Amino acid sequence: MGNVSYQSPIYLQVREIVRAKIEQGEYPPCTAIPSENELAEMYGINRQTVRNAIGSLVNEGLLRRVPGKGVYVLGQKIQRDLEELNGFSQTMRDKNVKPSFKVVTKALRRAGEKYSLLFGIQPDDDIFYIKRLCCGDAEPVSIEETYIPYYVVPKMEGIDLSVFSLYEIYDFYGINVERARQTLDLVRLEQNDARMLGIDAEMQVMLFECSTYDDKGRMVEFNRCYARGDKCNFSVHFNKVLPSLRGDG
Repeated sequence: MGNVSYQSPIYLQVREIVRAKIEQGEYPPCTAIPSENELAEMYGINRQTVRNAIGSLVNEGLLRRVPGKGVYVLGQKIQRDLEELNGFSQTMRDKNVKPSFKVVTKALRRAGEKYSLLFGIQPDDDIFYIKRLCCGDAEPVSIEETYIPYYVVPKMEGIDLSVFSLYEIYDFYGINVERARQTLDLVRLEQNDARMLGIDAEMQVMLFECSTYDDKGRMVEFNRCYARGDKCNFSVHFNKVLPSLRGDG
């Protein structure tokens, strides 16, 4: 039974073995651990004992069960002011809307000239390209294209983006997102993307382009979000500048 002995209840021993593998990085954040059947076979014990051990770690907040998919590793979250930087999932939940995603494309590619300049990396360095359809209460709201340098989250290839939001992934991998710069434009989508979003190709959508930086000043993400104008609105907050600060006396 490997490291399992009879000095303490077996499910507690399995719990601590799994905990150690999480802490040592063998089971990285946002990735699935072996199935209950695999763990039971690995340690020569019954499945119910494994289930008890995993359930204990789920209750602690170290693991997350996802029906139909498996059990995933969580990580230590960084405290963040969500009024300043919100991801799609948090924004939807704040409006009592259930967020969901469909990953259209997830690929590793060369940065090339454009993205090497954006991220301050070499043209031959790798970046992740992720294209997702974002829905609120199962209705298409926006299409996102996201570019992330490989060095930021090297494990991204093995992470299920329908289970974890990008902000959760950044939290678990110690990426402290601090600020973002965003621009807004109006554009028309290509026919396939318009169809995916459930609109006519002649209809204009809002294009938000966002560059996101961490607390080390590194640009860690570039995002394009094509949002349906009939499903989204946005607000801008202004602070009054005092006359003395404007030099008006």
